[in-house]
Amino acid sequence: METTTLKRLLLLSFVLISFIANASQSSIEFPKVANNVAYSKVAALSFTAANEKVVYGDDEQQFALLWRTNKTADTELPLVILIHGGCWLSAYDIQHTYALSTGLAQAGFNVWSLEYRRSGKTGGGWPVTFEDIQAGIQASAQYNKGEFTLGNSVAIGHSAGGHLALLAGGVNSQLKGVIGLAAITDIEEYAKGSNSCQAVTKDFMQGMPQDKPVEYQSANPSKQPLHSNTVLLQGDQDNIVPPFKLEQLERKVLMLEGAGHFDWIHPGSSAFALLVEQLRSLAK
Repeated sequence: METTTLKRLLLLSFVLISFIANASQSSIEFPKVANNVAYSKVAALSFTAANEKVVYGDDEQQFALLWRTNKTADTELPLVILIHGGCWLSAYDIQHTYALSTGLAQAGFNVWSLEYRRSGKTGGGWPVTFEDIQAGIQASAQYNKGEFTLGNSVAIGHSAGGHLALLAGGVNSQLKGVIGLAAITDIEEYAKGSNSCQAVTKDFMQGMPQDKPVEYQSANPSKQPLHSNTVLLQGDQDNIVPPFKLEQLERKVLMLEGAGHFDWIHPGSSAFALLVEQLRSLAK
């Protein structure tokens, strides 16, 4: 066995052992929470370890974590390809969606959760980040001799991850569907805002819309074709990604009264229940 291959296998074994050592493997009963949940409550949640780490590129950020469900269903539920948010920043990685992946697996879905290069030290930004997402999605269909297919996969993205999921759906029509969770649907307008996430859009795009008009058009879900089976789930109390002209996208929009930005990634929320309902409807 080549030295580089052996090193990769040893590293993978260490990662999987670390997951097992640091996360509960039993089924988790997530606490019920009121609407507009704080990020701190999401970050404090327990989770189960991923079953496997799958590398889809040479960079250390290019991997997927696979949570396998231990439930059987009457219908074949779609694979969830999950794209985490975090303002596209390197400071926010895949870990804050471990509980969401756990909750979805306990609800009966296999989850292919993507990590990718992001703005800052991980070397991402437009278009590198989107290229990673594309590669990670394609890798799901190549895994384990084609165990999963794009035709029975739904791309789900939260916040900045929702922005990436919407764009990915537009160029991967073979996907079963796309669900945006508090997704950034108009990156040009978003870049003009002043909250902490809006203010770093220029870092992701390496400039403002007036500086990079062509790039912003390519990166703007509002100006690119979307998947024909796209659903947007949004809370009316979201002050990080405020609802903005969602009706102009001419796609299904479900507005959840009282929900904030982080409700969608807390498995004890009413927003999570709505997400599962929408996923199950796609299996029919």
